[in-house]
Amino acid sequence: MLTAEQIKSMVASGEGYHVDFKVNIPSKVRELSQSVCAFANSEGGYLLIGIDDNNRIMGVTIDNSKRSAVQDAIKGISPTIEVKIYPVDVDGKTVWVIDVPQGKDKPYVISGAIYVRESANSQKLITAEDIRSFFQHTNRIYFDAVPCKQFDFPRDFDTENFKLFRTESEISGKISTHQILDNLQVFDESNRIKNGGVLFFAKQPEKIFHQAIVRCVLFKGTTKVHIIDDKTYGGPLYNQYQKAEAWIKDKMKVSYIIEGMGPRREVWEIPLTVFKEAIINALSHRDYYEQGAVTMVEIYDDRVEISNPGGLLMGVKKDFGKKSMTRNPLVFGLFTRMSLVEKVASGIPRMCDEMKEAGLPKPIFTTEGAFFTVEFRRLQGIDTENFVGNIVNDTANDTVNDTVNDTVNDTANDTTNDTVNDTVNDTANDTVNSVEELIIILIKSKEGISAPKISKLIGKSIITTKR
Repeated sequence: MLTAEQIKSMVASGEGYHVDFKVNIPSKVRELSQSVCAFANSEGGYLLIGIDDNNRIMGVTIDNSKRSAVQDAIKGISPTIEVKIYPVDVDGKTVWVIDVPQGKDKPYVISGAIYVRESANSQKLITAEDIRSFFQHTNRIYFDAVPCKQFDFPRDFDTENFKLFRTESEISGKISTHQILDNLQVFDESNRIKNGGVLFFAKQPEKIFHQAIVRCVLFKGTTKVHIIDDKTYGGPLYNQYQKAEAWIKDKMKVSYIIEGMGPRREVWEIPLTVFKEAIINALSHRDYYEQGAVTMVEIYDDRVEISNPGGLLMGVKKDFGKKSMTRNPLVFGLFTRMSLVEKVASGIPRMCDEMKEAGLPKPIFTTEGAFFTVEFRRLQGIDTENFVGNIVNDTANDTVNDTVNDTVNDTANDTTNDTVNDTVNDTANDTVNSVEELIIILIKSKEGISAPKISKLIGKSIITTKR
């Protein structure tokens, strides 16, 4: 039983995950039973009656009829949960305590509904997604842990894909395939492969789980009206990741920067590393129970969206970006073994940092509802003229410096006509090569650019440009 000092300490700290206040017995007594149900479905807690909304101890009188009404309401919870109801004198004021233990037979239901604690509130689980999240949170049901009856090992097993997994995971080739899979807990107690193993190692997991695919769609404009490209990728999850990433890369714009006389440097409009993080997250954390939706990659003129069925799990919502919880621990663990997940709960911050370093807006995360979506903004209309101007200046300076150095060195070493001719020829060749390089870069970086426009940008005549 709580003491008066413990109650005063709780009141001073305010309501929270394990504590709820009521100033008196509500007219609808079932509100109390809903709070009791929520505590039982969570980690237990205390319902203190006689505390107002300003965290002041007001005290309350509960006669036998009201107490009986509360007890009857609590009896409506199924399965039965044993609670303790008792009064405590706190500095001359009576506070009633309903002491609720953590339930051992979850889920607890009242009036056909499941209630849980979320922060300092009791929430009713409404959607099927929320209910599945609850079961997963209580270690009841994981899609990837369920044995798959349709899978035939080794007939449906992708040997080549497994070899790649073993190489990337740095697992010794001396250990048998079956032993490795057993060590990774891919088999259940009856030696049947789990759904997670099917997703990761089957030749065509989408034949068993039709929803286990990635669809990649390129739209014209900023809406879903006009589709330019539409691809669907199946196969083992690692294969899906590789194909989806390659598809995105093929659709992204890339610029080239020449720094001195070294090789040109690629600058992608969006850092490719953020797509790796987003795709792996989508494949690892999506809700595979949801058969009516697939993992999506959508590219518009102004953004790239990667989404997966299944919103955030309850345990992550209040600490999004700081905590990690997955619906598919087996799948997530296999990706981790391949070093595709660097650190638990680091994916969201890393994507934000990558975009910031590239001078782009932070990703937009949509976490409500039945989908989780990350949106990366594209730069509409790259400033090609300024970009090319820098290339022209850098290249021109390099050409002049090289020409002057060559001329000085050649003159110092030789004063013959051959030296002068060599200098002129070298300079001309260097200039021509530089012009050709610039033209190639301009054509690649700005599709459909005209010869007059190129001529103006590089400071050469149209005849020279066309040559």
